[in-house]
Amino acid sequence: MEKLKFLGEYFNVKDTVLCGQLFRYFPSSIKAGAYFICSGDKRCLCYNEGDFAVIECETADIEYFKNYFDLSRDYGQIVAAANLQGGIVKTAANLGKGIRILNQNRTETFFSFIVSQNNNIPRIKGIIERLCAGAGSKRDFYGEDYYAFPTAEELAAKPLEFFKEIGLGYRAEYIKRLADEFNDVFNESEFAALLTKDLKKRLLSVYGVGPKVADCVSLFGFHRSDSFPVDTWIEKVYRENFDGKLTDRTKIADYFVETFGENSGYFQQYLFYFKRSLEKEEK
Repeated sequence: MEKLKFLGEYFNVKDTVLCGQLFRYFPSSIKAGAYFICSGDKRCLCYNEGDFAVIECETADIEYFKNYFDLSRDYGQIVAAANLQGGIVKTAANLGKGIRILNQNRTETFFSFIVSQNNNIPRIKGIIERLCAGAGSKRDFYGEDYYAFPTAEELAAKPLEFFKEIGLGYRAEYIKRLADEFNDVFNESEFAALLTKDLKKRLLSVYGVGPKVADCVSLFGFHRSDSFPVDTWIEKVYRENFDGKLTDRTKIADYFVETFGENSGYFQQYLFYFKRSLEKEEK
């Protein structure tokens, strides 16, 4: 087992984990305030300690998790760009400056955000864990069993009834069809070479994928920072803090991308975190 330390000013584990970009995280049973995080078939233990963020993982997975947590990127520059925007963007960035955009397993991200449609995070997490337990391979980390996220082939081997039984509802048909057609509709290397607008167009051509899912997969799977997923929280930000009048979420996303350019995805996370945190304080 290896331990990787990274200065924590721009890496707050809890804020990164809880900001809606991933669903396979669990409070640790071996260290208070720590989280087990799963990605594909890998797992790590992550926490803040003193001035540092700490990642514990298998030796073979060190480079994977360096990339996963985007540790080579200078988030100080991103926060500085947010400060130049002033107003709510500056306030949100300084509150959420420890949030990092993860470089997630793309297959897992694609399936997971289809599961997330019109759903809440506790339910999404439950469905995905049942999906992994029913179709993924069993692994061990720190003496605890966990299940890898299934490959598309493992998911394709399951009947439609399996997806209905784990609580996917109408999304069961989306997941089953994607699994069956995965190699025809999702070419990871080809997609990675596309411009963001073309990537989203290809994602939107997949059965069951709408604009928000396409934006989430683009941002959290392909790290396209010129993406801006719009959900209820972001819509509130748009109306309450930007005096927005648009009602179409695709147009709202376009507005933010035109405004913030390559920093759009980072600012989206800061604004999402800010608005949700503010709402919790007011209740």
